[in-house]
Amino acid sequence: MPTSKRLNVVVVGATGMVGQAMLAILAERHFPSAHVKALASERSKGRTVPYNGSSITLEAIDEKAFKGIDVALFAASTDIALMYGPIAAEAGALVIDNSSAWRMKENVPLVVPEVNREDIRDNEGIIANPNCCAVPLTLVLNPLRNAVGIERVLVSTYQSASGAGRALVDELAEQTKAIADGTEPQAVVYPYQLAYNVVPGGWYPEADGFNEEEVKIANETRKILHMPDLAIAATCVRVPVPVGHGESVFIETTAKISADDVRTLLGSSPGIIVEDDPHARLYPTPHHVAGKDEVYVGRIRTDPSSKNGLALWLVSDNLRKGAALNAVQIAEHAIELGVI
Repeated sequence: MPTSKRLNVVVVGATGMVGQAMLAILAERHFPSAHVKALASERSKGRTVPYNGSSITLEAIDEKAFKGIDVALFAASTDIALMYGPIAAEAGALVIDNSSAWRMKENVPLVVPEVNREDIRDNEGIIANPNCCAVPLTLVLNPLRNAVGIERVLVSTYQSASGAGRALVDELAEQTKAIADGTEPQAVVYPYQLAYNVVPGGWYPEADGFNEEEVKIANETRKILHMPDLAIAATCVRVPVPVGHGESVFIETTAKISADDVRTLLGSSPGIIVEDDPHARLYPTPHHVAGKDEVYVGRIRTDPSSKNGLALWLVSDNLRKGAALNAVQIAEHAIELGVI
């Protein structure tokens, strides 16, 4: 993005999959950085992580690490975000946090730039990056909400192993190899074997039979869209895919809209690519979308069981638009808005 301003940036949790994606995306998008610093735990201090064709030596996170920092991208645990987010903000950095620590706090904006960019202005030093399924979901719901209104949303997610971190990605690969070799796969990271399987759980159980992921998606979607009374329910499933979350979405709109008009509407919306021709076997899959920035949408059709019902399928790279890319885009828009 063209600007004369150069910023000091820190990535917290730079050894994780999202943290490393943040570093890669900062370089890919030529983010206007004067200096980029990478922080991790004490045990990782001195190791290096790749950045912009070279590498950065990891530093241990502590209270002094944010001095002189303009943008702090957090890709660490909720505990780290709660402990060091306010310290970074107090030091003068704009904190953009990928954990769930701040998402539902009243004084913290929860932002998908294509949806609610103006909320960035209302920050008090911390901006929350939404859940990896809420980001693409709201990106697709927003044009429909603006065009014809939304009454109800039902979403089932098909979430990849990387959503739970590198350990589950590695375990999935090990399980798949074990099955191919004719040996017994081991399940340590997740409560059930993921290879050759789908698991409708693995997240912390909440009230009424839902789990924390399902509750996050519902609550965060309402907050991002500024629709506190939106009727929405989610069912989350982990699938044996390394990267890329899919979502099957049923939507009841206020006014009727045809499937063809939805294709046109979404195809002209920022951050969305429509791939929708089942006769030509054209629909998005996680394998195809991995490594890409956009949210891909297909299988768009009217729902004959509902008066103004729609059904569609969306896929996005959960490490990029679902996490790291969205965080970097928030920082870019903060610059454009004069927040930084």
